Amino acid sequence: MVDITHKIKTLRTATATAIVKVSKPETIEALQKNLVPKGNVFEMAKTAGLFAVKNTHTVIPDCHPLPIEFTSVAYTIEGLDIHIIFNVKTIYKTGVEVEAMHGASVVALTMYDMLKPIDKHIEINTIKLVEKKGGKSSFKNKQISTLNASVIVCSDSISGGKKEDFAGKAIIEKLEANDVAIQNYDIIPDEIELIRSKAIALSETNNLIIFTGGTGLSYRDVTPEALEPILERRIPGIEEAIRSYGQDRMPYAMLSRSVAGTLGNCLILALPGSTNGAKESMDAVFPHVLHIFKILRGQQH
Repeated sequence: MVDITHKIKTLRTATATAIVKVSKPETIEALQKNLVPKGNVFEMAKTAGLFAVKNTHTVIPDCHPLPIEFTSVAYTIEGLDIHIIFNVKTIYKTGVEVEAMHGASVVALTMYDMLKPIDKHIEINTIKLVEKKGGKSSFKNKQISTLNASVIVCSDSISGGKKEDFAGKAIIEKLEANDVAIQNYDIIPDEIELIRSKAIALSETNNLIIFTGGTGLSYRDVTPEALEPILERRIPGIEEAIRSYGQDRMPYAMLSRSVAGTLGNCLILALPGSTNGAKESMDAVFPHVLHIFKILRGQQH
């Protein structure tokens, strides 16, 4: 299966349809009057669809087991065509379009099985996905213009040449994957005044500044202390999202003091200095955090 452990949970919905075509009006009449020998076709088919959608991962090898939190089945009849409308909702990391199509197809097959004693020429047609929402395509970030960013690594050991930077490079990779241009990449020691002056100077020409390192609890971890006094508006939701995402993956994430806020029209983030911490923090909020620049430019949510 595809690795989805880096994804965040969102509301996912999908609607699929299928058509069962009978060969004579008498079949439709028997169906509507509940005169089919095998029982209530609509209710039995609906029940089969509900079971099917919850067990899609046991039938389709690459589908993930996921919580199905809502399912509905509706029918409309047009001439000799019985239209099946199948809706599925979940809050999870991956979509439910296959589940919806699986449910619609099993409803159609159940109807076929129950109606075949009275109609030998039934067809199943056009099983298709009508709509899906909640995935990447629903939250595409269409920027007015290209965004630029600076990445600043705060570390005594890396600035002193004792270690190599991996966290900053991981952040740059994520930014570039989201079409954010890198304007500066610097490595500086853990000094409050230097960190603060960097933030103030770069906020004039950057949309986004990301500091990595210095968010822990050691004596030299001073990035939050450097940034908090100059941030005009804190954004607690970003900070909460980063820590919540990290806590699901590593129990020490609760000790991070990640910071998010604005200085003018610049978004400033302070992320952990470990490579995994930096990667996971970026996965937690990107690309959705880029929506902030539309708001800063006066657009509505």
